Amino acid sequence: MEATEVRKLTELEDRHWWYRERRHLLAKAVADLKPGRALDVGAAGGGNTRVLQSLGWDAAALEYGPTGAEVCAFRQIPVLRGDATALPLAPESLDLVVAFDVLEHLDNDKAAASGVFDALKPGGTFLVAVPADPKLWSAHDDAVGHVRRYTRQTLGDLLQGAGFRIDSLESWNVLMRPLVSLRRRSSTGSDLDDPPALLNTALGAVIRLERFLPVSALPGVTLLVRATRP
Repeated sequence: MEATEVRKLTELEDRHWWYRERRHLLAKAVADLKPGRALDVGAAGGGNTRVLQSLGWDAAALEYGPTGAEVCAFRQIPVLRGDATALPLAPESLDLVVAFDVLEHLDNDKAAASGVFDALKPGGTFLVAVPADPKLWSAHDDAVGHVRRYTRQTLGDLLQGAGFRIDSLESWNVLMRPLVSLRRRSSTGSDLDDPPALLNTALGAVIRLERFLPVSALPGVTLLVRATRP
C-alpha cells in the first residue's frame, strides 16, 4: 500500500465505520483464544495490533514500508520491518497471526501463507481478511495496490495448500455489497474517505446489523477466515 494510503488510513481508522467494525470482528475472533505471542502482518498504523494488546496479547506489528513502521513506532507499538513472504521470526514462535487486507497485495501469496504456517506453533491460529469476488474489481483495487480479489474457492485452496485447517470462512459487508458494486462501476480511485459524521453513523449502524443476521454465507465485499495449523 502506498504511503499516502497508509497515512490516510491511520488518520481515519479510530472513527471510520468500516475500521471500527473490523476491530470488533477481530476481538470476536480471538475471544476464545488464550493470549500469547501474536503478529499483525501488514499492520499499517497498528490499529489491529492495539486491539490485540488491549486483550492481553504480546502483539507486534510487521510492516514492509517505512510509513506504517514510523506510525507504529510513534504510537509505541512494537514493530518489525520485513516482508510478509519471508517473516523475520523463528519457526513455531507465534500463537496467532493476523493478516487483514494483506494477501491481495502480494504477488506470491502462497509464500506468505506457507511462511505464516511455519511461524505458527502447532495449534496456532491464522486470521485472514481479503477482498472478495473478482467481479467487484475496480479502480479502487488499482489505487490501493491489489493484485487480486479472492473467491471462497481460491482462498480456501491457498490456505489448505499451505497446510492449514479451515475453521470458518465467511462473507462480510454483505448488506452493502449492492451499493459498493454500484459505486465502483464509476469509481476513479480509492474508496477510502472520511464520510460526514451523520453518514458515518448510518453506515456503522448498517454494518453492525450483520452481527445479528444470518448473511455470512451470502456474497459480500470481504472474506474472513479463521484457520489453524494442525
